[in-house]
Parts: sequence; C-alpha cells; structure tokens
Amino acid sequence: MVLRENALEVLNAILKKRDTTQFDRGDVSFIIVAGAMVSFMIPGLGSQISIKPGFPSSTYGVISAFLYSGLARRKSALSLIWVVTASNSVCIFQWYFWGYSLAFSPTATNGFIGNLAHFGLMDVLGDPSPGSPLIPDLLYAFYQMEFACVTVGLLMGGIAERGRVLPAIIFSFLWLTLVYCPLACWPWNINGWAFKYGVLDYAGGGPVEIGSGVGGLAYAWVLGRRQEKELLNFRPHNVSMVNLGTFMLWFGWLGFNGGSAFGANLRAIMAVWNSMLAAAFGGIVWCLLDYRLERKYTMVGFCSGTIAGLVAATPASGFIPPWAAVIMGIISGAVCNYATQVKFLLRVDDALDLFAEHAVGGILGLLMNAFFASRSIAALDGVNTNVPGGWVDQHWKQLYVQVAYICATCSYTFVVTAVIVKCINTIPGLHLRTTAEGEKLGLDEVEIGEFANDYIEVRRDFMDWTAFGDGIAAHRPSAAGDRHGQPDLAQQDQQQALPTEKPSPDTTDEKSLELPQADAASP
Repeated sequence: MVLRENALEVLNAILKKRDTTQFDRGDVSFIIVAGAMVSFMIPGLGSQISIKPGFPSSTYGVISAFLYSGLARRKSALSLIWVVTASNSVCIFQWYFWGYSLAFSPTATNGFIGNLAHFGLMDVLGDPSPGSPLIPDLLYAFYQMEFACVTVGLLMGGIAERGRVLPAIIFSFLWLTLVYCPLACWPWNINGWAFKYGVLDYAGGGPVEIGSGVGGLAYAWVLGRRQEKELLNFRPHNVSMVNLGTFMLWFGWLGFNGGSAFGANLRAIMAVWNSMLAAAFGGIVWCLLDYRLERKYTMVGFCSGTIAGLVAATPASGFIPPWAAVIMGIISGAVCNYATQVKFLLRVDDALDLFAEHAVGGILGLLMNAFFASRSIAALDGVNTNVPGGWVDQHWKQLYVQVAYICATCSYTFVVTAVIVKCINTIPGLHLRTTAEGEKLGLDEVEIGEFANDYIEVRRDFMDWTAFGDGIAAHRPSAAGDRHGQPDLAQQDQQQALPTEKPSPDTTDEKSLELPQADAASP
C-alpha cells in the first residue's frame, strides 16, 4: 500500500512539472478534429467493381464501406464492410502494441524501422512529437494511427468476392508490422533513410497510397482471379451509396491532408485548397474521358476521378501552389483512368483498381513534388523552413530523389506483401480463398451469415426471377460492368442458338400460381 502511494506521488510530481503551455490549444484541438475526420473515412472503405477483360469502360476505381459495398454485388457487399471494420480494430491494437514505436521511435538509428522503446505507448505523453513540435507525442500517435487504419482498410479490398475474412485479418496485423511500419519510418521518422535523403512526402504517398495500391495488387495476384462466370451480368447494386461514400472520403481527406500540417496554420489551409482543386479537376477529366466511350455522364466515373485527384494530393498538397494542384488534378484524372487497363495486361484480378487509383495516383503526387514543390509553401507552418523545394525553386536533383523513393517503396511493398500472403496461405485452416461454391453463393452467406440487404435471401440472382423458373430465354446476361442493361451481342447470339423447349400446357398449369377462386354463391 505504501509503495502504491509513493508511486502515485511520483507520477503526480512528474505531471505537475510538465510544461502544458508549450502547445497551442488551437493546434491541439485542430488535430483532434482532423484525426476524427480521418476516422470517418473508414466506414467509407470497402469493395469495388471488376470489369471483364475487353470491356472498354474504365470508370471503376473507387473506394469507401459505403462506396465499396455500393459497387459490389449484393451477395458479397456486407463481407467487405465487415473486413474493413475488423481490420480497423486490429490496426488500433497493433498501433498501441508496437506499431507506433516501430514507425516513429526516435532512438532507432538503422534508418529502416524503429525499435520497441515506446512498446505499449510507454513514455508517450506530453513531449513534443517526433513529427512536429506543434503537438504532443500522444496526439501525434493517435493521428498517425488513423492513417494506418485507413491504409489497411484500403488494402482489405483485395479480397473482393473470393477471399476469406479470417486469413485477411491475420494478414492485416502482419502487414502493418512488416510493411506499413517500415514505409512510415522511411520518410517521416527523423532517422529514416528517406527523410535524410530529402524525400518530399507530405501525407503518405509512399506509406498510404503506394502501400495500399501495390500491396493490394500483390494480394490479388496471390489470391487469383475470380471465376469468369461470376463476371457475367455484373453491375454495382447501389450507385447512390458510391456517391455517398465518395463524399464521406472527400470530407475525411480534408482532415487527412489539412491535419498533416500538424497545426491550425496557413499550410493546413493551403493543403485543403489543393485537395479541393485536385479532386474537382480529377473528377471532371475522368468523367469526360468515359463520356467519349459511352456517351454517358457516369456517376461512378466522376467518383473515381475525384478519388484519383485526392490520392495525388496526399503527398503533394502541403508542398505545391494552387495552380500546380489544378495541373495535378488534370493529370491524375487522365493517367489513373488509363491505368485501370494495366490489370488486364498483367492478368491480375485487381477488383478494386487499387493499383490504378492509389499506387499510380500516389506516384503522380510524389512526382509533382519534384517539379512544383515550393519552399515558401512548406514554410507556411512556421516549422519546415529549410525544405529545398523542387524544380520551381531550381532544385533539380529532387526528381531523382523522388524516383528512387518510388522505386524503393513499390518493390519492397510488392515483394514483402506477396511473401506474407503466400506464407499465410500455406498454414492449415488459413487458406486465403473461399471455395467455388462459396464464391457462387457469396461471401455474405458463407463467411458472415448476414446480408447487407435482407431480401437477397429470397432471390439473389436476377436470372431466377422468371415465370417458369428457367431464365435462359427470358433474360440474357449482359456484359460485365454494363450498367445500362445492354446485352453483349456475342452472348445474345449464343443464347439464341441454345435449344429451348416450349412449355407444354401441363407444365404451365403445374407451375402457374393458384389464384383464389370466387365463391359461386357470391353475387
């Protein structure tokens, strides 16, 4: 009892000695709200659409639980929401357990990954944070935890419609430890090799965007393609949810990029402005590119371009002037649109277009820093006054610094992610992929036991809704991704060539509904 009282006295003495006036309460309040805004992005994270090879449209590359779920089939919509929700909880534990220490421990000097000096958030309280002297260490740990949660949520989209959730959750803990923590250490830890090399990565072009985009591609590569028949008659089941999820992400992204200035200052406002401009122009350009193919102003396309612009703004919004953000939005909307075709060349079923949206968008944002980063913009926070800038400041070598960083993050992420996934797949009971029957029934039924829409339990397949229970002649499958119900001509000819029996009167009578007969005595 005496020892306990002595320990409490020592703790109280330490707390009283802390200088609580060194942090501006406005800065602290701003980052708390910004972290909450980033957390609001997580319900937005979930599954995406896949297009059958050869289909010309490239409007599919968006993210969010609402947005993903709206783009997915009904039969697998809830599983994507569930896996993002569960991975969020795993990430919170991992970050508290050793994630923050492995990423940001300032006493590690190897340049690759931190140590366990802050294991279990030990000694993480009121000292100036390793990322900025404007906020305390404990607040910085919370804010960076939300970045990790968003990243692993994005990555979980790789299981779309064929991956089991238990192996994915175990994978998320290992991936955060072996991939995300090193990626975060490199540019943001004061002893990270990329930080010392002079890399400009404002809010996570490497750890967040390349990490989730290239990691998702590696996961999908190991997981394998979905069955081709599952790509027939495929259309998003709720485009309104896609739009809602996009605006949830846009809202959260303002806290993501604005909060990375770590204070209520002009640099935060500049980052918000640049994010808005890049998102707006990215959405317009993507939608116009799709209009030339389909003559339709697609909502999914507009949302995809908006996300592409926000992704590119992540590493660049705190370094470049607004006019450069307009250029970045136009370039990201166009390049990410065409990048959706890369998965067909690689024969990788990247169902969410994680690579096209996040990896390519993050790479573009990092390259924009090489050309347009300005030391005057970086200095708006009153802290980063020694940033050399990019080509606009005649700092020519920034280009090869950024390119080297991009190559390192892409190669490390793909190789280590693929190794982790393959190792998990060899463990008995942790095979990554569901069965062919499970893929047909949907992950909601075989993995979750609940449904995003309960009426799905009655009739899950559009083909089942026929008068005689045989939908071959009544309804023909349309091309994968065709949102307008126009049947593929080759499929139409094939279906017309199939022999169909004309139902006999007896069969019709057997399958017709029995209607109540009128009472003969009634008038």
